[in-house]
Amino acid sequence: MNNKKLGNLGQYLGTLGALLILGIILTIASDKFLTFSNLMSVLKQTSFTALLSTGMLLCLITAGIDLSVGANATFCACVLGMLVKNGTTNPVLLIIVALIAGTVIGIINGSLLTRLHLPHPFVSTLGMKNFLWGAALLVTGSQMISGFPKGVMALGSVTVGGFPVSFIVVIIIYVIMHIVLTRTAFGRSIYCAGGNPEATRLSGINSANVLTMCYAISGFMAGLAGIVSIGRSGICNGANAIQPYDTDAIASCVLGGASFMGGKGTMIGTMMGALIIATLRNGFTLLSIDSAVQNMVLGLVIILAVLLDVMREQSAARARRKEAAKAAK
Repeated sequence: MNNKKLGNLGQYLGTLGALLILGIILTIASDKFLTFSNLMSVLKQTSFTALLSTGMLLCLITAGIDLSVGANATFCACVLGMLVKNGTTNPVLLIIVALIAGTVIGIINGSLLTRLHLPHPFVSTLGMKNFLWGAALLVTGSQMISGFPKGVMALGSVTVGGFPVSFIVVIIIYVIMHIVLTRTAFGRSIYCAGGNPEATRLSGINSANVLTMCYAISGFMAGLAGIVSIGRSGICNGANAIQPYDTDAIASCVLGGASFMGGKGTMIGTMMGALIIATLRNGFTLLSIDSAVQNMVLGLVIILAVLLDVMREQSAARARRKEAAKAAK
């Protein structure tokens, strides 16, 4: 087993250990945590975060970021709300519209970076987040809309034996994306674009197309997450566009081993990171912890995860220097 695989295994075990410790603490703190209904609730929460994290992971691997994923999901839900309010009830049409809307936003994000050459996706996606927040309020008239057809609600509300269908969909998507990242030329080009841009150029890979595709996938996943959110709550609300959904997605990826430096991250690690964030959120609710404290704790979790990532990078750099010194002797 090579050093990279050992490193990934160590990262997985560390993230899994953190999830288990968190579960033990919450089991002791609340007798409601380790119940079937509550665990299924955790999986429902994980579904939404995991879908947003899928696209976020691709962006982070390319050394980018997508701060608009949460607002994009809310905007797509609000577009459906506007259509339903105006008499559209065909669930297939509504779902297609949401997915197209999310994907188009993702393509715009990618194009701002690769075609218009904005300095960093932090700038463009933060601007897009605020634009979509206003657009979501505009299309709904700043009102909450309900009355969605069952076909749209199904993805976020239907269960099989109590097990949420949304999480089954997430598992299928994660398996597919794991294969794409580890077994295809496109997956290798994503890691290459983030880890070694110069090698990407010399290899003849069109990095602009790769980056645009990553942001398009992120937008598509945001659209899918928006549909799931409708099934979970039964409403759309433009005010939710400002909620820290993108922060949860970033935290999930970084906890799972992704790096802001680019070139790192796996679907397995991201799934475990999403489970940790959803479990934390669930624990906060069970223990009736103030929302201000919740945000403080999640902020500290992100800072700690980034600090650990920086320490790993520094350790790896020292190891490379030692190897180079030995080879030079």
